[in-house]
Amino acid sequence: MYRTHRQHSLLSSGGVPSFIGGLVVFVSAAFNAQAETCFDPAFFKDDPSMVADLSRFEKGQKITPGVYRVDIVLNQTIVDTRNVNFVEITPEKGIAACLTTESLDAMGVNTDAFPAFKQLDKQACVPLAEIIPDASVTFNVNKLRLEISVPQIAIKSNARGYVPPERWDEGINALLLGYSFSGANSIHSSADSDSGDSYFLNLNSGVNLGPWRLRNNSTWSRSSGQTAEWKNLSSYLQRAVIPLKGELTVGDDYTAGDFFDSVSFRGVQLASDDNMLPDSLKGFAPVVRGIAKSNAQITIKQNGYTIYQTYVSPGAFEISDLYSTSSSGDLLVEIKEADGSVNSYSVPFSSVPLLQRQGRIKYAVTLAKYRTNSNEQQESKFAQATLQWGGPWGTTWYGGGQYAEYYRAAMFGLGFNLGDFGAISFDVTQAKSTLADQSEHKGQSYRFLYAKTLNQLGTNFQLMGYRYSTSGFYTLSDTMYKHMDGYEFNDGDDEDTPMWSRYYNLFYTKRGKLQVNISQQLGEYGSFYLSGSQQTYWHTDQQDRLLQFGYNTQIKDLSLGVSWNYSKSRGQPDADQVFALNFSLPLNLLLPRSNDSYTRKKNYAWMTSNTSIDNEGHITQNLGLTETLLDDGNLSYSVQQGYNSEGKTANGSASMDYKGAFADARVGYNYSDNGSQQQLNYALSGSLVAHSQGITLGQSLGETNVLIAAPGAENTRVANSTGLKTDWRGYTVVPYATSYRENRIALDAASLKRNVDLENAVVNVVPTKGALVLAEFNAHAGARVLMKTSKQGIPLRFGAIATLDGIQTNSGIIDDDGSLYMSGLPAQGAITVRWGEAPDQICHISYQLTEQQINSAITRMDAICR
Repeated sequence: MYRTHRQHSLLSSGGVPSFIGGLVVFVSAAFNAQAETCFDPAFFKDDPSMVADLSRFEKGQKITPGVYRVDIVLNQTIVDTRNVNFVEITPEKGIAACLTTESLDAMGVNTDAFPAFKQLDKQACVPLAEIIPDASVTFNVNKLRLEISVPQIAIKSNARGYVPPERWDEGINALLLGYSFSGANSIHSSADSDSGDSYFLNLNSGVNLGPWRLRNNSTWSRSSGQTAEWKNLSSYLQRAVIPLKGELTVGDDYTAGDFFDSVSFRGVQLASDDNMLPDSLKGFAPVVRGIAKSNAQITIKQNGYTIYQTYVSPGAFEISDLYSTSSSGDLLVEIKEADGSVNSYSVPFSSVPLLQRQGRIKYAVTLAKYRTNSNEQQESKFAQATLQWGGPWGTTWYGGGQYAEYYRAAMFGLGFNLGDFGAISFDVTQAKSTLADQSEHKGQSYRFLYAKTLNQLGTNFQLMGYRYSTSGFYTLSDTMYKHMDGYEFNDGDDEDTPMWSRYYNLFYTKRGKLQVNISQQLGEYGSFYLSGSQQTYWHTDQQDRLLQFGYNTQIKDLSLGVSWNYSKSRGQPDADQVFALNFSLPLNLLLPRSNDSYTRKKNYAWMTSNTSIDNEGHITQNLGLTETLLDDGNLSYSVQQGYNSEGKTANGSASMDYKGAFADARVGYNYSDNGSQQQLNYALSGSLVAHSQGITLGQSLGETNVLIAAPGAENTRVANSTGLKTDWRGYTVVPYATSYRENRIALDAASLKRNVDLENAVVNVVPTKGALVLAEFNAHAGARVLMKTSKQGIPLRFGAIATLDGIQTNSGIIDDDGSLYMSGLPAQGAITVRWGEAPDQICHISYQLTEQQINSAITRMDAICR
């Protein structure tokens, strides 16, 4: 049974008697059959006086004046869902949607191309067909769709996916707090070792006030033998500057890495925001791949700051949901295995050739102080400005400059769109530097970028002769070092265990860097990727190298993958190499299945196997089982058993994850070295949002979020989500909304209580970056009642309109024997019934329901209209 209550709908939802449905079908069919239809009251009743005024249906009017929530369709494309006022234009023309110049412009109609629009008040109803030739407006009452058709010449020329700024929503004022806590308790059975505990808390707090976003990211950590430590990673105030298609940031942030190396700063930046562009004009995000030999902790750092941390099972892993803290800058990936060993490598993070559409300008201006988490660097003031311009003939011109006390740099570049041959860009940077030993240097750096996608072959080929630099070229970050060489230690690092990836030596400047990325789709045979990078240095033969290869395929229900990872940092004696083979097989056919179709879609189980071998011949093998449970599939568990040839030891793990409406929780246990090392790990993450309507707990927040407000629809599932439902007040937060895009927010009507109806099951919102947008759902919590109506002992007239007093959108129609069905009725109230416009063609029904009647599936009762 469909449980959504549409605004001012002719058919009230939930158990509408078939004869009322037959009435509307008959009226609709009659109206579609011919333009002018006359209804003989005698057809419905032997006594014509017992039939309400049906003249509106004779004129083809299938609705009465009022506000309706409708889907707006422009040239067969849904552009919005909102309330539209339907008014009677004239008695002859009947009822039509009131479309204003302002609303048409927001839909994408080019009102500026027609002078007649300028002569009308922006809030006045527009006779669209009279202003735009061949335009038409049709209301599909059965689907509640307002279908607008205009010639293509009257449509604004926009890129695919374009959403007009008029629809961007800055959201509501709110206090935000996101938290993520993880802990681990290790037990070592060896007599010479102690138990080890570690705890980590990440807090993302903020305030939204109009278009302003105040944010702070702080962490707390504690490990055995060390004191607890708080760190303020970043604090900033930010807002969108819509006329400039940009963003103003005051505080801690990163410069973009399109021109110069990305650096962390504390200051002021005004820069273009590509999120405001349609998807068809946007770039890409990095993907981090690697291989874990055991249950491992993965930490990703950028500019010395931890930006991502998670736990993975043995085998190949792929992280594609990084929260981008800058558009470029190499990522340091650290894999901490169960035995405490750490492998690390650097993943280059660079953009594709710097092309812009013709006429597009992209800019960034930064006035700030260099910010670092390294004890080896100082913090000095600097300024940076960059500019890109999309020129004619597929060209893009770009340049920029950096200025600091000990550094000057200027760069210029040119990009070309070569059509079928791909895209290239070339630039040169001239720099003058003063280093820690007060020596002065001048040098140049040349960069070549190329990218090409072979759609016919499914190949994405990206080659970056990323940079060639002369021996005298240094970056801004190089001039911030206090010494000429050493190891970088961030606050809280163990200085007794330096890692090769953190070694720096300014005597050995970067010379050349080559990066290649290739991915290939093989159709039914799967896909593979190949990526590699090599960094060479002046005055030494040592190099940084990273090579990665992977192949994945599907053989019926079996998923199979192989991968290889090679990494070697400058100064590292031996390279790290790992080869891995993994497969997964679904087990749903072998396990008991729920009879509920909804649950079957959410529950599944599979077996996994991972085998890896490193360059020293050590083999690790793991076999596991994973299954999801509960109706919403929001509870899952995983068990694994493994073997390590090094030391011939066994290892295993078990974990359980629960994704709840108010938080996500995880608990796990693993052991290694035949049980001599054991660890219990756990995690809890979620959010708290304070707003004008109260406090709402929810799942982990994204950068942009939506607050659902559906009072009366408590404990209702949110469609297309896992574990997310409204709280006891009907509120919840939908995280990870897409900025400047239309987000479809829907409640699952099937999970509503049986005495609750929704006027609107779907709300479309377009939030700005960082906004908390309100999505309001009108829920009617009340009884479903089938009334046998009468006045002075005579059934009310067929076709009369009944409306709940105080809620004009809750209405129904009297059928041919005086019956009236209405839903969402409160415990007591009054209903107004009209069967004409005359003063004596109206009466009122007063009713009062018991608690048992309110909670019944449907209540039948007699009602006298006075």
